[in-house]
This record gives sequence, C-alpha cells and structure tokens, in this order.
Amino acid sequence: MTTRRRNQAERDEITVEIGYALLSACFLGAVVFATIAGPVAIWNLPPAAEKFLLAGGAWVAGGLAVMRVVHVLWRHGQDR
Repeated sequence: MTTRRRNQAERDEITVEIGYALLSACFLGAVVFATIAGPVAIWNLPPAAEKFLLAGGAWVAGGLAVMRVVHVLWRHGQDR
C-alpha cells in the first residue's frame, strides 16, 4: 500500500478495472445460474427439485461471481 496520491489516470484505470470486474462477474453469474436453474423453466419438475436447482444455481452463481471480482482485482493489483 502506498501513501502517495494517485493521479487522474491511475484513478480512471482503477475505476475501469472495477467496472470490468463487476460486469464480467454479473455475466458469469447469469450464465451459470441459467445453466443450473434452466431446466426449471423448461421441464415440469417436482417442487423439491425446482427449489434445489434454483437455490443451487443462486449459490454457485453468487460464489463464482465473487470469485471473479476478487480474481480480476487481485490480478490488476499484482500487475503494478
């Protein structure tokens, strides 16, 4: 961690990197959720299976989205 002030270009770079991390995490989460919970919209499944797929899709998608944000920002920090 540095104590020097960042210039405008560095602040813009960090802002863009955070935006990229969040956008790519949302896209990854949506794709993973649709993949896991998609059968609920297509097939007539028992209620327990529907709940399991929806909850499982939400947990996996959320976890992977958080991991994506951490990975992108960590990699950006190491490049400096």
